Amino acid sequence: MRPLAEWQADRVVGVFADIDDTLTTAGAITPDAQRALHDLKAAGLHLVLVTGRSVGWSKPFAQSWPVDAIVAENGAVGLVLVTGQPLRMLYQQDDATRSAHFEHMQQVLVDIEQTVPGAMRSRDSAGRETDIAIDHSEFTHLPQAGIDAVMRIMQSEGMTATVSSIHINGWYGQHDKYEGARWIVRERWGRDLTAELDRWVYVGDSSNDQIMFQHFAHSVGVANIRRFAHQLTHPPRYITQTERGAGFAELTTHLLKVRT
Repeated sequence: MRPLAEWQADRVVGVFADIDDTLTTAGAITPDAQRALHDLKAAGLHLVLVTGRSVGWSKPFAQSWPVDAIVAENGAVGLVLVTGQPLRMLYQQDDATRSAHFEHMQQVLVDIEQTVPGAMRSRDSAGRETDIAIDHSEFTHLPQAGIDAVMRIMQSEGMTATVSSIHINGWYGQHDKYEGARWIVRERWGRDLTAELDRWVYVGDSSNDQIMFQHFAHSVGVANIRRFAHQLTHPPRYITQTERGAGFAELTTHLLKVRT
């Protein structure tokens, strides 16, 4: 991971960013990170947040933050806001598929809570429609052995499972953060992200951002990514000096400087 100061990105048209511990600090967005969002939009950049958070948790932020869209539940759901229009909800799976998967996932969730000591569903679980989440670092602490046990159960049930900075997420389907990003660019702007990956930035903070770090030439980790460095097969190409929301603000300042 090279210092952010070495990064040149003068042709960038948009920014993708994780939310928890990338945009937020201690669970809340700080004034510097909030200002950074507004600065990016004022500069004419597209802005999409890509998160493992639930649909229900994401809705108020999609409506109040200066973003073009939020891709929630690790690529499954798109919340799109166009000025003057109501919030649009887009899904990668049809209603019948989501319903069948939801019922099965609730059984898996109960099994995890009953068999893995200390495992607790995330507090935003009531707003989840396409995945399940176990809290490991937001409101409780689940040791690595517990995280590994949760991952094994999810995977044994045929689910995709990933670990963010706060949750262990599991779901059915071929989507992930990268496929969700490609999908939302096509749905929102009618464009092919794959053909213009060198014109977008991705910034994240944990191992579940690897799929994005792998694909984006302009991939940046906020400094707290170092917590997961030993788990990263595909680390970000650049790293900020500061952590979390301050790191996102640092990225924004540098990006707007090198674009001019």
